[in-house]
Amino acid sequence: MSAEQNKALVRRYFEQVVNGNDRAAAEQLVAPDLVFTSPYTPAPTRDRASFLGMIGMLHAAFPDLTLVEHDAIAEGDRVATRWTVSGTHRGEFMGLPATGRRFTITGMSIYRVTGGKIVEGWVNDDSLGMLQQLGALPAPGEAPAPMP
Repeated sequence: MSAEQNKALVRRYFEQVVNGNDRAAAEQLVAPDLVFTSPYTPAPTRDRASFLGMIGMLHAAFPDLTLVEHDAIAEGDRVATRWTVSGTHRGEFMGLPATGRRFTITGMSIYRVTGGKIVEGWVNDDSLGMLQQLGALPAPGEAPAPMP
């Protein structure tokens, strides 16, 4: 596939899998043995099922999860992206009960595409900012929340 085709595939992945939580689309766009590294798993996922578990967890916690791509650069089999993601905390997120608070953070990711599927992905985002916006951690200059 060309670099432009790889960018289009990653855009479809963002729209259908990340934003839409579409499992059928994931089967078309994500390799069964996907290796995916993100702040939301303790170790890289090593298959599509584990990856979909992480996506499902994010959608359970943030039903209105929305990722907006701002830039995509492709060369060979790699696509690098810069994006913003936002959502409202309506369900448990990594042990944190729902707060009803909204968050918006920025992030970047790199994907490797082979045979028309994403085979590897690396995500780096402002997870600290997310936790501060959700009230799990104090923002700079704020006093820590009282312990229960």
